[in-house]
Amino acid sequence: MEYGLYEKVLNNKFLEKLDDKKYKKIRSIDNSEVARVLSTEYQKIIRETLLQANNIDKAKFIDKLNEVIEIDGFEYDDEKFKELLSIHDDKDDFDILNQYRPRTSISTSTLFTGSTGLTLESELRREIRTSDEIDLLISFIKYSGLRLIYEDLVEFTRKNKLRVITTSYMGASDYKAILKLAELPNTEVKISYDTERTRLHAKAYHFKRHTGFSTAYIGSSNLSNPALSNGLEWNIKVSEYTSKDVLYSFTKSFETYWNDEEFKTFKSNDEKNKKDLKKSLSIKERNNKPYIFFDLNPYSHQREILEELRLERKEYGSYRNLVVAATGARVIIVMGAIFKGFRNFK
Repeated sequence: MEYGLYEKVLNNKFLEKLDDKKYKKIRSIDNSEVARVLSTEYQKIIRETLLQANNIDKAKFIDKLNEVIEIDGFEYDDEKFKELLSIHDDKDDFDILNQYRPRTSISTSTLFTGSTGLTLESELRREIRTSDEIDLLISFIKYSGLRLIYEDLVEFTRKNKLRVITTSYMGASDYKAILKLAELPNTEVKISYDTERTRLHAKAYHFKRHTGFSTAYIGSSNLSNPALSNGLEWNIKVSEYTSKDVLYSFTKSFETYWNDEEFKTFKSNDEKNKKDLKKSLSIKERNNKPYIFFDLNPYSHQREILEELRLERKEYGSYRNLVVAATGARVIIVMGAIFKGFRNFK
């Protein structure tokens, strides 16, 4: 056995291997975790077994599983399994489901990197057309991005519910985009009007399906043309079918934000709402404000950087140093904290 971290359910074979190990940490699995932990372990075992088995062994193995689990068996039909892909009692809706079915799986996870394969735009359009409800949690909404999926949202909101949470932070969202979203039927939009800071930096798209095959895209793509088409954005698609805990966490967090007083309902026919949004998104107005100086103090990880800078300057006489932050917006804050801290640093 390799030394390191594990998260593996113990069986008799594994327990024997642990006998001669000097240090080991074992915990009892709480009853609330049993379903998740054991299903994960059995999924891995079953997958590895089926990958190694020939067709005859597969049939025998599956018969045993059916017997143990006591379900109507998954059986070969001409040495192949069958998989249900869609069902409906309306011909037009049935045709739409099949025409716009996502190219990637709705039962397993997929990673989008923006460099190869399908674009996020193409898959989001298909997800929209085949969903029953949609929740969008996006920090910045650009008209260039909305245009890519707008016609699909128009068709979707004729019968189905759309909810959107966004912000006016940094004036990055487009007024026209938010207005057009709010004008759609069966659509609710909530906005944080805090222009100086933001608690929401998430980019997440939740496509709910009553069949139990809901999907969610969580990653770095705001609703903009580059982010959805050719930008090097990373997003993971997860499925309710195999990642129910993740989708549950998504829903719980979304509902928390939706009911938070910081996020105000925006109505397209409310003149005050429109005036407030325009004002909040006005970069010109914000640029005309007088400068505000903050009393900034470095965090512990920033103090480590300060120490590195101090050594470079004092010991090596090097005064040309570059500090890199994760995003451009944070560089100003981090650098401000660093240089103020440097003056006071002992």
